[in-house]
Amino acid sequence: MIELQNVRKHFGSVKAVDGISFAARPGNIFGLIGPNGAGKSTTIRMIMNILAPDSGNIYFSGETIGEKDKERIGYLPEERGLYKKVKVNDLLLYFCALKGKNRAWSQEKIDFWLKKFDLLAWKERKIEELSKGMTQKIQFIAAVAHDPDLLFFDEPFSGIDPVSADIITESIIDLGKEGKTILFSTHIMENAEKICSDIFLMNKGSEIVSGSLQDIKNTYGSRSIIVECDGDTEFLNRLPQVDNFIRYPRWLEIQLIEEASQEEFLRLLAAKLRIRKYEIVSPTLHKIFVSLVKEEAGNE
Repeated sequence: MIELQNVRKHFGSVKAVDGISFAARPGNIFGLIGPNGAGKSTTIRMIMNILAPDSGNIYFSGETIGEKDKERIGYLPEERGLYKKVKVNDLLLYFCALKGKNRAWSQEKIDFWLKKFDLLAWKERKIEELSKGMTQKIQFIAAVAHDPDLLFFDEPFSGIDPVSADIITESIIDLGKEGKTILFSTHIMENAEKICSDIFLMNKGSEIVSGSLQDIKNTYGSRSIIVECDGDTEFLNRLPQVDNFIRYPRWLEIQLIEEASQEEFLRLLAAKLRIRKYEIVSPTLHKIFVSLVKEEAGNE
């Protein structure tokens, strides 16, 4: 388990991380989420012992985290970087050796992951010969091949094609089922919503909301409606029943006020739009985040 207690990190006058506390437990996929500049990467670098916190405590398995724990940690950074002149297999063996693993053990793990990502045929090729997508997958393998207890994935889907994204999603979920402690950092709420069991939503270095994903969605009610439709939706800005809404290219997510009647609202929509789908849902994580950030900005 990873536990942070009132951790702070300033860079001059900038409060990059401002007194955050959370616990990520084995077997759960913990989402550290927020927009760019929220403090996610700084938080990960402090857990990785790359940066030292100004104050607060960070514990791994009940003890203060330090250099002794690095062999038990796997890290996929947002800023990717591999040795371009080195062969794929040699590179992965090197990374495993850095974590204290012997060659025979490492080769078995490496071959497993290369096969999973359909890259076995490329193991003797140099990194510079690979496509960007292949390189991203090799970077993922480098983070997991030494079988760490604690895994950090910082924007793991950046630059990945949809098929590979599905394989990575499946792999992260399977690693969680194996009892790994997993921190997943992203600014894309849809990715977090797909795989995270618990989340810590932060903005400007501070906590916005945290807890189990389902509890958070339940807290913010079921007044959200997903509508797929054709027609001019500008009139929604004038309806008193609508608290707010987000317009996507092919659909709308609408939040009604507490007193609004779902049935009456459907009749109003049907009179103005050609509706293909109308579904009452829990609000998306994206919607919750936008609402909370706007509320915080209003309070400020």
